[in-house]
Amino acid sequence: MTARLSDQPWLTASSTRAVMAALEAVGGPGCARFVGGCVRNALIGQPVADIDIATTLKPEETDRAIRAAGLKAVPTGLAHGTVTAVAERRPFEITTLRRDVSTDGRRATVAFTDDWAEDAARRDFRLNALYADAEGWVFDPTCEGVADALAGRIVFVGDPETRIREDFLRILRFFRFHAWYGRGEPDAAALAACCALAPGMARLSAERVSSELMKLLSAPDPRAAMAAMAGAGVLAQILPEGRLTPLFDATVGQGGDPVVRLMTLLPSDEAVVTGAATRLRFANATRDRLAFAARAAPAVRLSMSDREARAVLYRHGAPAFSDAVRRRWAEAPDRTADARRLLTLADTWTPPRLPVGGRDLARLGVGPGPDTGRLLKAFEEGWVAADFPAHGHLERLAALVNPPRG
Repeated sequence: MTARLSDQPWLTASSTRAVMAALEAVGGPGCARFVGGCVRNALIGQPVADIDIATTLKPEETDRAIRAAGLKAVPTGLAHGTVTAVAERRPFEITTLRRDVSTDGRRATVAFTDDWAEDAARRDFRLNALYADAEGWVFDPTCEGVADALAGRIVFVGDPETRIREDFLRILRFFRFHAWYGRGEPDAAALAACCALAPGMARLSAERVSSELMKLLSAPDPRAAMAAMAGAGVLAQILPEGRLTPLFDATVGQGGDPVVRLMTLLPSDEAVVTGAATRLRFANATRDRLAFAARAAPAVRLSMSDREARAVLYRHGAPAFSDAVRRRWAEAPDRTADARRLLTLADTWTPPRLPVGGRDLARLGVGPGPDTGRLLKAFEEGWVAADFPAHGHLERLAALVNPPRG
């Protein structure tokens, strides 16, 4: 024991107490400890989201213990030793202590153990190999995890190359954790290993890579981590279309939207961004957002008038318009007032619906057919160019059907 967690609402919550009591009723005191992110974040004063628990109980024993206490048990990953307990509608992921039997760079075959040091030895970084008992006393098997967490050091457990060869996703996790928790220069040995083994990421699934990249881009300030990742050749490995430019740096002052940050890594080319998003299997919403923003970008200028902006908003929609404005803002960070004006317009202006349709044309004697579409398109173009006038629609439509002579 090297430290004790300060008062933590999650630690003393009745749901947490119930889960720990259920496990200790079967395995005895000390059979279960909190592990990983909840311990790390509690130590450094960061919010705790997920509560993970490690235990010496085998998965079947964990399942029985949870059910015997009247709690819900979900066998979320029995082959890897994981059971999720649900108490007061809060999930707790409980995993049996493990050691790796074999790894292939993507997944591991594990064996269960009752040795806390063996379990710690298979984890990625020393600040994640931290445990705490039900009273908040911290256990640090590597003897460096607490110090790393407090100092903002992201250091692999043991040999960096060994840890990476077990799972090449740990390369991206290194940069992600540095973005969220690191301070100062990245660990030199870790950085060298990431650089040397970057080609191994080619064997990872696209979904794992894109998920990790978006978590990195969601950090409050990912600039230093992204610069280190680009310098190590890792960015080029996972996103060859991407370039780290001053545009990316400028997004930090615009909020923490990871899609906007990703957008500035890519060119304003709809085909390129769609290809990259498809290859990395981003969520459809992210893929479409990148494509729509690239399509809208040529029409957006920070100097445009509100009238011009409304026309673009009507044609491309507020989300694509806003994303394109943020890209232009990154290109010209001194134009903050113009950017905010356009973003406010996008938030507050509701594009009107086209005020005429096929029935209006029918009343003017135009039957169904290609002329209907042509005339409605011509009306719409004039209506948008005139800044969406509220009156005189039928007169303008009639003038298109029967243009004045002379």
